[in-house]
Amino acid sequence: MVGHVGIIASGSCFPALARLPRLAFTERKPFAMAAMGDDPIREWILSEGKATRITRISPVGGGCINSASQYDTDAGSFFVKTNRRIGPSMFEGEALGLGAMYETGTIHVPRPFKVGPLPTGGSFIIMEFIEFGTSRGNQPVLGKKLAEMHKAGKSAKGFGFDVDNTIGSTPQINTWTSDWVQFYGEHRLGYQLKLALEQYGDRSVYDKGQRLVKSMGPLFEGAVREPCLLHGDLWSGNISSDKNGEPVILDPACYYGHNEAEFGMSWCAGFSGAFYDAYFKVMPKQPGYEKRRDIYLLYHYLNHYNLFGSGYRSSAMSIIDDYLRMLNA
Repeated sequence: MVGHVGIIASGSCFPALARLPRLAFTERKPFAMAAMGDDPIREWILSEGKATRITRISPVGGGCINSASQYDTDAGSFFVKTNRRIGPSMFEGEALGLGAMYETGTIHVPRPFKVGPLPTGGSFIIMEFIEFGTSRGNQPVLGKKLAEMHKAGKSAKGFGFDVDNTIGSTPQINTWTSDWVQFYGEHRLGYQLKLALEQYGDRSVYDKGQRLVKSMGPLFEGAVREPCLLHGDLWSGNISSDKNGEPVILDPACYYGHNEAEFGMSWCAGFSGAFYDAYFKVMPKQPGYEKRRDIYLLYHYLNHYNLFGSGYRSSAMSIIDDYLRMLNA
C-alpha cells in the first residue's frame, strides 16, 4: 500500500531455518511478546539480541504510518519500527507474516525477532537489518522467487490467516474460509465497500460494488484456486534488493489466497514483462487470468480510497462499472 513504511533493512540472507522460533511461526501462535520495561527495545537488544553495547541509533525514513530506526551494536545491526498509537497486534500480524514467508526458504525477507508494547503506549517490532543494494532487484529473479514462495507456501485450512492484520492501517480480516470467491467477496471487497459507506456515505460505490460481489463468480470459472501464501501488499516501496542484488520484499499484509491476488498493487509496482514471464514459468497462468486482473486491483483502489480520499474513487468505480457491464449484472 502506498504510504506504508517502505524501508527495512540487513544482515545475513536466510540464517538457518532451525534458528527460527518454531512455536511462533510453524504453529502460527501469537508472536512472542517482549516484557514491559523502561526501554524494552534496548533491553531485548542487550539480552536476547546478544549485544553488550548499542553504538548508534539512526532514524530511517520511508513511511507515514510507523517510525523506523537502525540500531547499530557490537553484535550487528537491528531494524526497529515503532508506532506510538497502535498496540502490538499490528506488528504481531506483520511478524507472523514475515515468519511464514521466511520459512518457505524462497525469497529474502527480514527475519522478525520481537514484538512488544511501549511503556508510554504503542508498540514496536525488532527485526533483521538488511543492507540494501542500489536497485530494486532483478525483475526475472523477483518473479521466479515470488512464484516459488506461492508454490511452497500452502495452507490446509483454506483461505485466510491465523490472525487478522492490516493493509496499511486498514484492518484486514483473515477469517478462514474454504471458498475463495466467498472469502474475497466478503473479507476483501465487501469489507472495503462497508468502510466506504461508513466513512463517506458512498451509497453508489457500495450498492454497485455489492452487485459485483454477488455476480463475480463466473470470472473464476476454470481457474485453479489454491490457498497460496501471499505478501499481500506488493508495491514498489515494499520491494528492494540486498547488497548481493537478491530481491527483498518487505512490510507484508500476508494471508493465504489465490496467487493472482498478489498482483493487485501492480498499478504501482513496476513489474516488467520479464517479471511475469519468469513468474508464470513456475506458476502457470490460469484460464481467464486477463479478465480477473482488475478484480484484484479493485481491492487496493478501494483501500486507497478509504485511506487517502476521493482521488482513488474514480478508478474503483470505473472497474466496478466495467465488470457490471461485462457480467450483465
